[in-house]
Amino acid sequence: MRLARSRDVEDRPRACAKASFWRIIGKAVPATIAMVAAEKRSLSRPFLSIIIPAHNEEARLPPSLAQIDAFLQQQPYEAEVVIVENGSHDRTFEVAQAHAESLGYVRAMQSPARQRGKGLAVKQGMLAARGEWRFICDADLSMRIDELSRFLPPETTDSDIIIASREAPGANRVGEPTYRHLMGRVNNWIIKLAALRSFEDTQCGFKMFRASVAEDLFGVQRMNGIGFDVELLFIAQRRGYTVKEVPITWYYDPYSTMRLWDDSLNMLREIWQIRRNWRQGCYARAH
Repeated sequence: MRLARSRDVEDRPRACAKASFWRIIGKAVPATIAMVAAEKRSLSRPFLSIIIPAHNEEARLPPSLAQIDAFLQQQPYEAEVVIVENGSHDRTFEVAQAHAESLGYVRAMQSPARQRGKGLAVKQGMLAARGEWRFICDADLSMRIDELSRFLPPETTDSDIIIASREAPGANRVGEPTYRHLMGRVNNWIIKLAALRSFEDTQCGFKMFRASVAEDLFGVQRMNGIGFDVELLFIAQRRGYTVKEVPITWYYDPYSTMRLWDDSLNMLREIWQIRRNWRQGCYARAH
């Protein structure tokens, strides 16, 4: 027993080295596999990206994200949600971060300090997104999320951009006061007269883009304010992209901050800037 014991003692370093080697391999292989799988997931492109610009949305984000999560759980494709906080004075970013931690497909981002505007937040989210299709989605979900399927193939296979419309035949507005509808129509009349005659509703906050089209258009976008929707569609038409309007049921949000005169003047100012940018070649494709 003693000799056997001494031999065990002599062989122990070799045995321990062997054991350590296999122990390391045993840990390293699964870790490597997990790392490769994680890298593959990070490099894989989801089918859909939902981009949510968020300004002072602490209260509305949780119920909206719960609805989006319930919808996505029923879909056969992979998806991601990109929340871009922009200049909030409440806990919007903290709420977004909490959901990013609890839901693996959610990412929370912030616009750069001192740079504000919904257009900027949307641009940042669109260019950070990885989906084959990329959807702008207002945080209030004034269009129910289950209508999103109407913006995706096979319903929209031949379109590059699909925009929600509150005015196209078949659309419904729920709970909107008459004066608010008239304000929206005045704004749309200005847009039709000065920039885009082909669309009944350019300002609804739900729009879908093919990935390549999104990267092209948002890569040259310059408007951070109210005119960014018009800017994108203005460039898209001149690029020859196909745009489809989809009538939706839209639910009025009493917390909307639309201002008739201010917004109309700002829109005219930004349309003038868009036309000037086009003439000066500011929207040329990158080579």
